[in-house]
Amino acid sequence: MTTAISVALVTGAGSGIGRACAVALAGRGYGLVLAGRRRERLDAVAAEIAAAGGLALAVPTDVADAAAVDALFAATKERFGRLDLLFNNAGAGAPPVPLEDLDPAAWRRALETCATGTFLCTQQAFRMMKDQDPRGGRIINNGSISAHAPRPRSIAYTAAKHAVTGITRSTALDGRAYDIACGQIDIGNAETEMTARMAKGVPQAHGALAVEDRMDVAHVADAVVYMAGLPLDANVLFLTVMATKMPFVGRG
Repeated sequence: MTTAISVALVTGAGSGIGRACAVALAGRGYGLVLAGRRRERLDAVAAEIAAAGGLALAVPTDVADAAAVDALFAATKERFGRLDLLFNNAGAGAPPVPLEDLDPAAWRRALETCATGTFLCTQQAFRMMKDQDPRGGRIINNGSISAHAPRPRSIAYTAAKHAVTGITRSTALDGRAYDIACGQIDIGNAETEMTARMAKGVPQAHGALAVEDRMDVAHVADAVVYMAGLPLDANVLFLTVMATKMPFVGRG
C-alpha cells in the first residue's frame, strides 16, 4: 500500500521518549510505524494516535535482531510504501555495578541494542530511502548526554552512546549521495519512567547521592519534531536538550 503522507518509524516507541515523539509526530500529520519489544505498549500508543485521527502501525521488534529489523522495514514498506523519517530511539543500559563486576552479557546487550540496533535500522532505512520516489529521508539518532560524559558505573551505556555518535557522523556523510540527512539529539534528564529514580537521588562523580532536576519529555518531542521538519538540504547534526539545572556542565 502506498500513501501520500510523510511516514516516520520510531523505535522504542512503547514508552517514554519514543512514545512522546511518536505522538507528537502523528500530531504533525506523519503516519507512524511503532517498533518496540512489548506488543501491549505499542498497541496502546497506536490506539492513542488513532483516537486523535492519525495512522499508526505497531510492529513488535527487537532491534538487535537482524531478522526482526528486516521484518519491521518490510512491514513499513507494505503498509506505507515509503519512509521519510527514522528515529533510532531504542536503547538499553546495564546494571550500575563496579566496572570490574559487570557481566559481559550485560555489556553486549547494551551495545547490541544501542549501537547494533541503530546500525541495523539505519542500514534498512538507507535501502528504502535511496530507492524511493521522491528519494531521500532523514534519520535522527538518540544519543544521550552519555555520548559526551559518563555517569559513575555506566561503562556499557556510555560506550554504546559514544558508538551512536560515530554512527551519526558516518551516516550523515554516507547519506549525502542519496539525499539522506542524519542528526543526533542528546537528551539530559527527560521526565520518564527511566529517570524516576533521579527524584530520590542518584550517584554523582564525587561519590555522593544527589537529587537531579528533570524536564518535561514534551520538550524532547518538540525538538525531534523541529529536526524532522527541516527540508533535506538543511540538517541539525547535533542538538542537546536538557534540564537546565542538571549536573552536566561544571565540575564535581
